Amino acid sequence: MNNISVDWCHKIYGFGINNVELHPHNHQIKTTTPMGHTLSTRSIRTFVLRQGRLTEGQQKSLDQYWPEFGVEVIADTRLNLDSCFGRSAPVWLEIGFGNGEALVSMARAHPHINFLGVEVHLPGVGHVLGEIANHEVGNVRVIRYDALELLEHHLDANSVERLSLFFPDPWHKKRHHKRRIVNAEFLKLANRTLAHHALFHVATDWESYALHIEQALADCEFFNKVENDDTNKAVTNARPRTKFEQRGLKLGHVVTDLVYQKTS
Repeated sequence: MNNISVDWCHKIYGFGINNVELHPHNHQIKTTTPMGHTLSTRSIRTFVLRQGRLTEGQQKSLDQYWPEFGVEVIADTRLNLDSCFGRSAPVWLEIGFGNGEALVSMARAHPHINFLGVEVHLPGVGHVLGEIANHEVGNVRVIRYDALELLEHHLDANSVERLSLFFPDPWHKKRHHKRRIVNAEFLKLANRTLAHHALFHVATDWESYALHIEQALADCEFFNKVENDDTNKAVTNARPRTKFEQRGLKLGHVVTDLVYQKTS
């Protein structure tokens, strides 16, 4: 158990697969996104969709709240974020929000910000929709889609003020390193999507992945590491400490927060 990281633990709430078809008695997930579209066309994906089950509560939240807080991605179409939120405000994007604990907490703390969360695992989407409704958080919208596809094809250039990547899957086996989300392609797409001088905040409790991320950013011309202590503290302290992180800390894991700023 001591080898399990928060990166992995934040996914254990349940798993989904590409599309959804539910049997009335066991809520077992088969294959369709909420509107029947595929999640990704990439041959190498940063995620693996594992068989899992939706709870009755998660399914109820999907049925009841997706029309209000869910955003459907349409092929060859870029999202109008002002229309998605019903207002014009800075957008903070969280990739891989897990069960949405940090996403909802940050949205409640920053009501003047529009929070956009993207996640592929359906139980997490169902859970966060329920939390959004329970806490009456109106400044969150949720997308179920491949984050790389979203960045490349569906978000406008310079449209996001902050990008958060909290405890991504470390893909710790060497043969799986090609699946790590932080790489040259991802950083190029993030650079296109982020506004001028926007911030990129990544957190991991997997030391080798932290080193990988630092090297990838060092080799990248688009971002500079934020060295200002006050800025670092403000950004890092804004990230809620979730129960999954607390579990990792009790196991002796060390969390690394890295903050970068777009160079132009």
